[in-house]
Amino acid sequence: MNISFIGAGNVASNLGGLFVKSGYLVKYGTPRPNGDQLSVAEACEWGDIVCFAIPYFAMDEVLTTNKSRLKGKIVIDITNAINPEDWSPIFLGDDSSGEQTARLLPESKVVKAFNTIFADVMTTEKQSIGGHKLTALIASDDSEAAGIIKTLADNIGFEGMIVGGIKNARYLEAIAHLNIAIATAGRGTDTGFAYLQRKS
Repeated sequence: MNISFIGAGNVASNLGGLFVKSGYLVKYGTPRPNGDQLSVAEACEWGDIVCFAIPYFAMDEVLTTNKSRLKGKIVIDITNAINPEDWSPIFLGDDSSGEQTARLLPESKVVKAFNTIFADVMTTEKQSIGGHKLTALIASDDSEAAGIIKTLADNIGFEGMIVGGIKNARYLEAIAHLNIAIATAGRGTDTGFAYLQRKS
């Protein structure tokens, strides 16, 4: 399975590293490719799964430009609507980046996932805290795509958890905002959420 990232920052490189360690093929697409990087258009064409780890403000243009290239593919929206200067949230009301992505790409299988996990804990050494795997929350209107991403999350060391349709992306993004608020208040980014359920 080919997995491409649009973006090559900390989230993309760390999450991509986990995919590679689990045997997946990964390439990165950037506006100004270096080394073995692809262009954004090439990365959208190449990946069976295309992960967007770019600033929220860039999503509309990039998705619109590459809409035809993403047709029929699983698209993972990892973005959070934040101000890059101070990580403060951009409130989208009764909406979310995930839902916006789904509206822009009606012929793609849009999944919101991995946005609640800091890049710092996207490593094999830090995925588990206190014996608990960090939870990778997943929202999508395409149940098959959600299942594929849950398997992917499980395979790379997280605890994948499907939480319903893409409308729930707004709650995943709120969790990410809370995570950021806690981190910037002094707890740092070597942290994460784990959903615990008692077995009956």
